[in-house]
Amino acid sequence: MLRKKKWMTGALLVIAIGIGGWLVWRYFQPGGLPEGFASGNGRIEGTEVDVATKLPGRVADILVNEGDFVTAGQVVAQMDTAVLEAQLAQAKAQMRQAQNAQNTAVLTITLRESEKATANATVDQRRAELTAAERRFERSEGLARTNVITPQQLDDDRAAMLSAQAALAAARSQVISSEAGIQAAKSQVTEAESAVDAAKAAADALAADIEDSKLRAPRSGRVQYRIAQPGEVLAAGGRVLNLIDLGDIYMTFFLPTRLAGRVGLGSEARLVLDAWPHFAVPARISFVASVAQFTPKTVETESEREKLMFRVRARIDPELLEKHIRHVKTGLPGVAYVRLDPKLEWPANLQIKIPE
Repeated sequence: MLRKKKWMTGALLVIAIGIGGWLVWRYFQPGGLPEGFASGNGRIEGTEVDVATKLPGRVADILVNEGDFVTAGQVVAQMDTAVLEAQLAQAKAQMRQAQNAQNTAVLTITLRESEKATANATVDQRRAELTAAERRFERSEGLARTNVITPQQLDDDRAAMLSAQAALAAARSQVISSEAGIQAAKSQVTEAESAVDAAKAAADALAADIEDSKLRAPRSGRVQYRIAQPGEVLAAGGRVLNLIDLGDIYMTFFLPTRLAGRVGLGSEARLVLDAWPHFAVPARISFVASVAQFTPKTVETESEREKLMFRVRARIDPELLEKHIRHVKTGLPGVAYVRLDPKLEWPANLQIKIPE
């Protein structure tokens, strides 16, 4: 009798566990939902973003820890910039040197223009002297015909006229030389300006690299992992931190062909998490895969087509996430419910219920 009682007690326990398991299974099955609704198991996920270095170098400091909340643009790590700062100082010195050369070239233009003005004045003077010498020679020629002056005086006046002509030609050559000097000085100014621009560009590039050495959070979110530690040397693009964007949280789940084809983008959904089974979080469908994720070897029959499963994503409203950002956690499993017919009312257990 004792053995029989033990056997009956064990059988009743097995039956109770089986009934309980069946009820739980029925609760989470799409077939247990009213017509016009579908569901699938999933897990809360979020967009992950890496904070990485632009340039190779040594990590000087990491300013946040795993689990910390950060805002977009916040400095979260600092790379060593000693070499970049030395290069920047050198570039600034080269820029000052180029600016001095530019100023010298500008002053050279002023000097050459002054020399040209002096040469033009000399040309005017020599032209006047030549005019006077030519008239004197013309008079001397007339007087020499009547023997009023000696042939020597005529020769002297002719020599003075030729000398004045040569002096005028020399003065004009000096003007041309001054103009060439001005053009050369202007070329030096252009070259000096280019050198200044190049030095300034190099300095600006180094300043930008120094600024980029302050690693900033590209998005607001939470630090998930510290991938590197202070003192480590990283290559360009080396990852330092991994962030999760808490403004882009969603659940990915799968639906069979007959249900996935009825789900439209923007359709209402409810997310029930295992950690909070009594709450229904509102969401909307943001993605439906165009290609099946699970494909059998053949799809020749209707029953085989039912095995095709399509990936669906239900995204939580960012404004709602911002209000409850301290409670947002990724990786939590749960069930996503989708309303296929917008005219239907949500069941009582799936009405919007959000934890405070």
